[in-house]
Amino acid sequence: QVHLAESGGGLVQAGGSLRLSCAASGRFFSINVMGWYRQAPGKQRELVADITSGGYANYEDSVKGRFTISRDNAKNTVYLQMNSLKPEDTAVYYCNAAIGPRGNNYWGQGTQVTVSS
Repeated sequence: QVHLAESGGGLVQAGGSLRLSCAASGRFFSINVMGWYRQAPGKQRELVADITSGGYANYEDSVKGRFTISRDNAKNTVYLQMNSLKPEDTAVYYCNAAIGPRGNNYWGQGTQVTVSS
């Protein structure tokens, strides 16, 4: 089984920064894509950013220039540096990993990010 452990959420004022981390553990050979999704109350879960094992990153338009995703393949860990946070970034942030030849999806338990105005 695969386990994703997230950390780094919290409460911050608008304009502030937070860094999320997600470490994958368990039995697997390699992780194809790691990413972060978020879900605000009453809204669907949406992709925030993801990154391939080769370092290619993809961002949702509203976070471009503010958020940076990175990963440490040796540690099976993905990070999300969030700067210039806005109240509309408030959501539960979920880590996601696509693992194995079939790209099976695994999810973390979620971490709350709250940005006050």
